[in-house]
Amino acid sequence: MSIERSKYTRRTVLRGLGVSLALPWLESLAPRGLTASGVASAAGVTGNSPQRMAFIFVPNGVHLANWTPQRVGHGYDLPKILAPLSQVQDDLLVISGLTHDKGRANGDGPGDHARSASVFLTGAQPRKTAGENIRSGVSVDQVAAQIAGDATRFASLELGCDAGRSAGNCDSGYSCAYSSNIAWSSESTPVGKETNPRSVFDRLFSDSNSTTRDKQTERRQQLKMSVLDFISEDARQLQQKMAVQDKRKLDEFLNGVREVEQRIERSVDDNEPSVAIDYPVPANTPRDYEEHLRLMCDMMVLAFQTDRTRIATCMFADAGSNRSYRNINVSDGHHDLSHHRDDTSKLAKISDINRFHVAQLGYFLEKLKSTPDGNSNLLDNSMICYGSAISDGNRHNNENLPVLLAGKAGGRIDSGRHIRVSRETPMCNLYMSMLDRFGTPVDFVGDSTGTVSELRI
Repeated sequence: MSIERSKYTRRTVLRGLGVSLALPWLESLAPRGLTASGVASAAGVTGNSPQRMAFIFVPNGVHLANWTPQRVGHGYDLPKILAPLSQVQDDLLVISGLTHDKGRANGDGPGDHARSASVFLTGAQPRKTAGENIRSGVSVDQVAAQIAGDATRFASLELGCDAGRSAGNCDSGYSCAYSSNIAWSSESTPVGKETNPRSVFDRLFSDSNSTTRDKQTERRQQLKMSVLDFISEDARQLQQKMAVQDKRKLDEFLNGVREVEQRIERSVDDNEPSVAIDYPVPANTPRDYEEHLRLMCDMMVLAFQTDRTRIATCMFADAGSNRSYRNINVSDGHHDLSHHRDDTSKLAKISDINRFHVAQLGYFLEKLKSTPDGNSNLLDNSMICYGSAISDGNRHNNENLPVLLAGKAGGRIDSGRHIRVSRETPMCNLYMSMLDRFGTPVDFVGDSTGTVSELRI
């Protein structure tokens, strides 16, 4: 076992047999003369702390009438769908008016759902093909990762809850690769997502390559040992050198890691979900969808807290998902309901699904806000973009998209508002603004025409 500094950051790393546990920032462990307010300036670092970005995709649009606040500016109202965000309302921007023009057919005919996922972070028109000659664009997360990714162990983290497919026809002649991925490292290369929380956890806290990591994970499971068992003595020795406040912070962190690990174990071992399910569940993943979503949110929090990565994406479900939501008493398929034809019963169910997804976002944001980071918290030092590249699932339209931006980017975003941007403002203009604040500015992303000046007043 050993205690050392990460070669990627100045954080302390505890190592054991196959385990590498990077600790959150603790003042007692900082190199002499370096404090939380004195982090070196670099890409992905602005002000006094590393900045983080996460992008969360939801399919099939929303019921805009129950999504859009009536008031603009500070003190905006939270409609039914956004009500679960009441605890983080002041940390949130509700943005109305953004458009993904390249999600429109533009002569390519049907296939709106596949296009919506492909265009979500790229702003590029996907080539209509079900073959191997797929083409989209480089996604905003990968633009940032290619510039700043070497500052952390993992340049980016790609997560999701649907296994999806990488080949075949999934939507009117569009490859399944478009429907199943939002991260693209090049025009022809989608970045596959991880759906197994246990695999993500082991990846974050492993000190080995994938083959060795799998063997060590299997061995730990056989012995019923936690990753913390391998670094417990080092942690105890380290605590003897720490100030009282940092001892408490370290205890809270280690307890949090163990609590997530235990939930992963329970969720995978429990083969009897609380409600019946009628959709495919990826192998070795939780059968309880809500717990699956929350564990993936926990993985992003842990990755940000330990500075394993500063960039993440998560697909709550693949494009065109027809998953049912029996846990909230909605037995109809999501995609089927999205073709509501203004049926009030279907719209109510769509609103319930939208609200359920937003509640999981609320869980993620509240956890970020409760996690100390330097002189503030993780949410203050993050930008979390949540939304869909389809506005109304019935119309399949791509203007006035449902978009939320949470976090303050280290004080560079004036949050707590509902803002309306000019009609047909490209969604990629928001991404340009985010890249500027992340410290990785570029000349353009997708079909961007500038930035969104309304983020700061």
